[in-house]
Amino acid sequence: MSLLFDLVRPGLSLLDPEDAHRLTIRALAAAPLRHPPRDPEALAVSAFGLSFPNPVGLAAGFDKNAEVPDRLLALGFGFVEVGGVTPRPQPGNPRPRAFRLTADEAVINRYGFNSDGMMAMERRLAARTGTGIVGINLG
Repeated sequence: MSLLFDLVRPGLSLLDPEDAHRLTIRALAAAPLRHPPRDPEALAVSAFGLSFPNPVGLAAGFDKNAEVPDRLLALGFGFVEVGGVTPRPQPGNPRPRAFRLTADEAVINRYGFNSDGMMAMERRLAARTGTGIVGINLG
């Protein structure tokens, strides 16, 4: 995976940060669904009545509309949080709303609550074929 990222990163860096994010979501959606890697038992965590395969999760904000939670789990995350979802679709803040801090290897996200809405998210989550813990962040 590291090699692939090293190959793709320079091209993504040429794009507007939000366009790069959207392209990444689309690429993940087009990728074949794989089984998540097996984690060593020593990484397993039990919390909140749930059993997580490892303690590393992806926080809300990356997959705001629950488009690729199973593909993110297949990358090795112990859990994925989708959203923040809003009751009705809404556009969020005007663009530009994502900014790279290249020297810090960071991104500032000021998307706001752009969301396809809870009904679209419900349909996507109901159609999941994968397994794994997916949380929902409500906006």
